Amino acid sequence: MEIGHHISQRYNQELEDIRTRVLKMGALVESQAEEAVKALLERDGKLAKKVASSDYKINRLEVEIDEECTQVIARRQPAASDLRLVIAVVKVITDLERIGDEAEKIATYSIKLAKKPPISAMHSTLLHLSELVLSMLHDALDSFARMDTDKALEVISRGSNINREFDDLSRLLITYMMEDSHNIKRALRVIWCARSLERIGEHSRNICEYVIFLVKGKDIRHTDLQEILAEHFPDDDSD
Repeated sequence: MEIGHHISQRYNQELEDIRTRVLKMGALVESQAEEAVKALLERDGKLAKKVASSDYKINRLEVEIDEECTQVIARRQPAASDLRLVIAVVKVITDLERIGDEAEKIATYSIKLAKKPPISAMHSTLLHLSELVLSMLHDALDSFARMDTDKALEVISRGSNINREFDDLSRLLITYMMEDSHNIKRALRVIWCARSLERIGEHSRNICEYVIFLVKGKDIRHTDLQEILAEHFPDDDSD
């Protein structure tokens, strides 16, 4: 899918500018998520405070891009693929803003966790969950930048891994709380951080669904993963 095929160069530039600003917002959100995770895992209260106080940049970009999309709809009355682009962008920036919110939550909890002794037994599981989620976010943004539906589908398929990791970590933390009631507050904060990570994964999946909608014109929300894969990756018995 290409942008820049209209008689009006101004229109071409407007669409390309929207796409570029979404990529800028995505890069900022990814950086916020990475720094929030780093603050959590390294117990860096100073970095956590920086992340928690920077969410306004993401919010401002969302408002600006949303306004730009509104202006394009009003002036250009886009149709077909152009309309899908504008619709997809509005949806993507909403999920990006929510990822920023989850990063802010992680940072806020990290400020308090940094003041208490670490729950060392949970570190490796939390690290693994974080790596899975950040990888999913990165690849979701990459699929949008490249309009790559194959990568988008591959990212969507990773959602079940995130859910399993979250469930495993939750069980460990519940056991930890049951062993000593003094652990409850710290363990709950870790669970809330893990929940925010899981939600970042969900929003990353949403972005990939919008990529498929944008390129293929198909809305796959609320569709079973196996049905999606069967349609896009049918078994090849021709050999």
